[in-house]
Amino acid sequence: MVLETLDEAELRAHLRRLREAGVDGSMIRIDTLCGRLVQPTTYRLSRFVTDPAREAGHEHSEH
Repeated sequence: MVLETLDEAELRAHLRRLREAGVDGSMIRIDTLCGRLVQPTTYRLSRFVTDPAREAGHEHSEH
């Protein structure tokens, strides 16, 4: 997860910065957790990672 916020404007600003930095839009996921009477609506911005171990610089082992 890249960002979690209650502020939709903050979500849009962060998304714009990611796109300006060259992040492929197809690799971005936006979730809207709809609030009810007791909880506010929350927005989550995530970035898909093809192989988390490789992204972190670790080699994947079969064992």
